[in-house]
Amino acid sequence: MNIFIFSSFLLLLLVNQNGYQIDAKEYCNFFKGSWVFDETYPLYNSSQCPFIEHVFNCQRNGRPDHNYLKYRWQPQGCHLKSFCGYGFLNKFRNKSIMFVGDSLTRDQYQSFLCMIYTSVPGNRYTQKREGDISTVTFLDYGLEVKLDRNLYLVDMVREDIGTVLKLDSVANKASKWLQNDVLIFNTFAWWGRKGNRKPWDFVRFRNNTMEDMDRTVAFKLGLYTWIWWVEHFIDPAKTRVFFQTVSPAHYNGREWDDPNSKNCGGETEPVLGSEYPGSLPPALGVQKRIIGTIKTKVKLLDITHLSQFRKDAHPTVYGEFGKSGMDCLHWCVAGVTDTWNEILYNLLL
Repeated sequence: MNIFIFSSFLLLLLVNQNGYQIDAKEYCNFFKGSWVFDETYPLYNSSQCPFIEHVFNCQRNGRPDHNYLKYRWQPQGCHLKSFCGYGFLNKFRNKSIMFVGDSLTRDQYQSFLCMIYTSVPGNRYTQKREGDISTVTFLDYGLEVKLDRNLYLVDMVREDIGTVLKLDSVANKASKWLQNDVLIFNTFAWWGRKGNRKPWDFVRFRNNTMEDMDRTVAFKLGLYTWIWWVEHFIDPAKTRVFFQTVSPAHYNGREWDDPNSKNCGGETEPVLGSEYPGSLPPALGVQKRIIGTIKTKVKLLDITHLSQFRKDAHPTVYGEFGKSGMDCLHWCVAGVTDTWNEILYNLLL
């Protein structure tokens, strides 16, 4: 038999058996597909999860609709393996997983905790926070799940002149990152903040201290500094590293071909199909080019495109600020961040 025909037949057999590939991550692009309505979703009842903060807890905050909870991400040509809490807890017994990033990482972190906690009845845990690092330990398995609240990944330090963003240093947190078996990094949302909305007074690169600089350049320099740290300190045999791409916001209905919509408020359904009308954020290209330089050490969690479809899944007025604000940046928990974690789970298998 022709070797190409035999290989194609074998791949088809692997795809069809039990509805997914035996090793799906070898053949499947988890990040291309569409959202399908699934009555078995969500993966858990948010009222039964003790980890969800007010800003993400849309159901507790009074959101009246529920259909946004019922959509499952379906990759093209394969299926995501269903999350198994028992299996995951046993596989990562006595291990440590850390999420590092801003409030969108916190969004994902709380989703991840909920998925683990609700999957095993009587799942005992402890919580603690030391500085910017929160830790939940699942006692019966010794698994630690941590969050490092870190806006830029590079250091931000207090000096006599004020708060300085150091684009060429990650020294303050790097030693704590290396204590973990799995690391999931994210940064983007804060790089564009200016005026009183930025948390630093000066930015520094190679002993040059400035009041400000081109933010795209600063973003690139910060990512290259993080890449340098990964290249020099990460041993892939000991630590698995993921970098999560830009999480899209929905503040302009023209992006999803609805010019009458000013924002995500009142949206109750995703954009259906496999093509999103709007363009990808320019920052995504920056991230992919830079992270791609060390792809043997970092796996890209490319959640941008799949999340663009979900204009329906933000807190809107059921978030941190209630009716006085419109949150089209963060995500309800349960919701889209569960899918990010389902993909992460499949990549960790």
